[in-house]
Amino acid sequence: MNRARMASFLRTRREALQPEDVGLPRGPRRRTGGLRREEVAALSGMSTDYYSRLEQQRGSHPSEQMLAALARGLRLSRAERNHLFQLAGYAVPHRAVRADHVNPGMMRILDRLHDTPAQVVNHLGETLAQTPPAVALLGDETRHTGLARSAHHRWFTDPRARALHPVEDHETQSRLLVGHLHAAYTRDGRGSRAATLVDDLLATSTEFTRLWQEHPVPAGYCPPKRFLHPEVGPVELHCQTLVDPDESQTLLVFTAVPGSESDDKLRLLTVIGGQLV
Repeated sequence: MNRARMASFLRTRREALQPEDVGLPRGPRRRTGGLRREEVAALSGMSTDYYSRLEQQRGSHPSEQMLAALARGLRLSRAERNHLFQLAGYAVPHRAVRADHVNPGMMRILDRLHDTPAQVVNHLGETLAQTPPAVALLGDETRHTGLARSAHHRWFTDPRARALHPVEDHETQSRLLVGHLHAAYTRDGRGSRAATLVDDLLATSTEFTRLWQEHPVPAGYCPPKRFLHPEVGPVELHCQTLVDPDESQTLLVFTAVPGSESDDKLRLLTVIGGQLV
């Protein structure tokens, strides 16, 4: 581990990142450009003391999980993320190849949607980042591990994944998710993570097997969705998508018809989401 170079790298990236880049107000008392250490720590989900020790060449050897959190907090590109891992003495993480690292441009857009349910997902249905209103609407989908990271896998193996949708919508949702996973499998092929998901679901879910044999093709858009939220009740939302082909990631943004009952409920969820920060 090259503590000096890693400390210097973190400092230069922190100073190059502006508050506006991460959706933070600049404020009248900010005298210099760049982010403060406590802001980077908050964005990375760690204590200010821990982050400060890294910049001061002190403290323990950071884990791969901590480095990944720092890469997200500092909005590092894939190449910068790989460099950070190498400075810390790790090999280039496989997760970078698996499109787990949110593209910086996509992250900048997400930062500006702080009052809207929005999230970035990869081609396997794994949620990489969410706005607070999205957490209030859907729950924290980034907390899952293993195969359960994929919403496609959870839908067919965990009954709780379906509780947020009306029963009459389940068949449509099942077909949509199988279609998305079929496209990922076709693109990535055998030996891929998509293949691992497919093999597991074929062995555990008769519903998935039935739909898989139909060779479904995903729709080219995100259809309207109905939710049964435990706090605000039924909500009908439209879903807009922004696809980043190079990173195999999609930004999902949920909106309601202005003036509708769902719009009022969405505003309430925005308040609830703000309380989760």
